Amino acid sequence: MSKSGSTLVRTGLLAPAVGWLAVFFLLPLGVVVRYGFAERGTYGSVIYSWVTTNFAQAVQPIYLAIYWRSLWMAALTTLLCILLGYPVAYYIAVRANPKRKPLWLMLTVVPFWTSFLVRTFAWMFILRTEGLANTLLLKLGLVSAPLPLLYNDFAVFLGLVYCELPFFILPLYASLEKLDLRLLEAASDLNAPPWRTFLRVTLPLSKPGLIAGSVLVFVPSLGCFITSDLLGGARSILIGNLIQNQFTQRNQPFGSAIALVLTAAVLAVTVAAVRAGAKLEEG
Repeated sequence: MSKSGSTLVRTGLLAPAVGWLAVFFLLPLGVVVRYGFAERGTYGSVIYSWVTTNFAQAVQPIYLAIYWRSLWMAALTTLLCILLGYPVAYYIAVRANPKRKPLWLMLTVVPFWTSFLVRTFAWMFILRTEGLANTLLLKLGLVSAPLPLLYNDFAVFLGLVYCELPFFILPLYASLEKLDLRLLEAASDLNAPPWRTFLRVTLPLSKPGLIAGSVLVFVPSLGCFITSDLLGGARSILIGNLIQNQFTQRNQPFGSAIALVLTAAVLAVTVAAVRAGAKLEEG
């Protein structure tokens, strides 16, 4: 095939994806950028001008506190997913019976069979004062009064980890599945204890999946608003809730400015992850 023919084939294969991104990503992003530099009218209308007052307002201390809260909650959610998801992915990829791997993978993706919103409402019924958790604790005599399990940071973390954990396990499993088990056997033959084998062999070779899974957990957690709204209530306002509230109150310019701040943060995390993955590939 000639060079021009090869270029034409590549262009044809990429055209649907590029068109999709242009229509459903770049165009909406352009609308958000235009709103971010506009002004809010007296009755919620949008005055199309080019001002930076929305961005100046977005960096006020009251909003910086919400950004910081969103950041550390997303980081802690990612850390919890790493601690809970790594053993699961390792077991499925390395230790599990090959005949049962499809079963374990199916159980991992079972939560995706139902709506994200439905699963969040289910946690509300479990954690509320008269819910399943408090009912069991009372019947077992472990507590004398219902515990405040709902509308706090604990409920938000529980909901975030539950919803994002499969997104961490799957890419990490894909990375661990490529692990050459002969390397583990060689480390064992050299009398390396299991913890040293993990730190020197397994962990370095699984870093691409670890990075990919962490990004897939951190980015949605940073902009999540449904979980914090339903499980945290007014006590757990994150940046996603702030953006939602601005659009609900017909303050589209300020909401767009905050959305662009969030987009910049997500882009920075993505670029850092891509660079880290590229360095690992070069290594």
